[in-house]
Amino acid sequence: MQLSKQIMQKTEKYGAHNYYPKEVVIDKAEGIIVTNPEGEKFYDMLSAYSALNFGHRHPELVQAAKEQLEKVTLTSRAFYNSVLGDWMERLCELTGKDMVLPMNTGAEAVETALKTARRWGNFVKGVKEGEQEIIVCANNFHGRTITIVTMSTDPDARKGYGPFTPGFKVIEYGNIEQLRESINENTVAFLVEPIQGEAGIVIPPEGFLKEAFNICRENNVLLIADEVQTGFARTGRMFACEYEDVVPDIYVLGKALGGGIIAVSAIAANKDILEVFEPGSHGSTFGGNPLGAAVSIKAMEILKRDNYPKQAEQKGKYFMDKLKEIENDDIVEIRGKGLLIGVEFKENAAPYVKKLIENGVLAKETHEKTIRFAPPIIVTYEQLDEACEKIKRAFGR
Repeated sequence: MQLSKQIMQKTEKYGAHNYYPKEVVIDKAEGIIVTNPEGEKFYDMLSAYSALNFGHRHPELVQAAKEQLEKVTLTSRAFYNSVLGDWMERLCELTGKDMVLPMNTGAEAVETALKTARRWGNFVKGVKEGEQEIIVCANNFHGRTITIVTMSTDPDARKGYGPFTPGFKVIEYGNIEQLRESINENTVAFLVEPIQGEAGIVIPPEGFLKEAFNICRENNVLLIADEVQTGFARTGRMFACEYEDVVPDIYVLGKALGGGIIAVSAIAANKDILEVFEPGSHGSTFGGNPLGAAVSIKAMEILKRDNYPKQAEQKGKYFMDKLKEIENDDIVEIRGKGLLIGVEFKENAAPYVKKLIENGVLAKETHEKTIRFAPPIIVTYEQLDEACEKIKRAFGR
């Protein structure tokens, strides 16, 4: 029996079946190439849902991790560590915000943003505690906690998990009139993805974010942008909100912030928002750990130094143009920004994902009909050409 088969069987035997992974075992990885235990190589065109913007094992990020491993990895926030302040300063500079609050996963960062908005609504806006309302969008994906799946419109994400957290209103994504009509005196925030990734790379109508920002301003409502997947150059801008010159009140950040090595997340906002916290009101043992901070500092340095937003914009256009050359009547639309691209099919896309894997390309369908392509930003044009040839073979009729 192949080693890959043995590994998959053991994983299925001992692990809860909350995932249904594609039948590929990744044993080694470098750049955009991953290798299974049998030595077969694949192009990674998913990048761990945008966590690997720098590719696998970027040498500078690995070195930063090694150097910090030789010093200290964890202190908790009971004490200061010598790296966290520098990390906070760097992230404030990148986002243009006054303060940051570090966590670990994207879901934790979303929860932190929700807690921030509710507390700000009570402490600053004056909404009675327990009556704060937050507006979200249909088909969103913000994580998996009880409160976050409360906001979901995906039946699979919600089934069996009630009772749910009150205080949320759901509007149609991109519908500015619904947003306007949903706001009342208890509304404290509007949480939105600049591009809905898990929903199938759904881009809102042009001007939606800008108008949403203005409506929130007029009504003293916080605009919270979930840039966990779209942030850090993925879409051809450092943050996807920049396409409409919007600076949200709160950035929700994660995935690529940890360089694909360690889970690092955060929210970033100004003092008038984040000063609603006092000692003991929120925290995380691993949030702000020196190992994660050291890797993340180097990641942010590389993002700016090597102009990742420009790389993603140019390579994304090149990649999308290549994909649009594919002739397949099953393809409904190819859409995206930068290196976050969705190929939507008329029917279930899973058979095409299987063909992609057989041709040496790793990608995955989302919402059944759309295949998401999000290769590491370090991908070369030569690699894009090679990958596109494989994709063409997989999509060929």
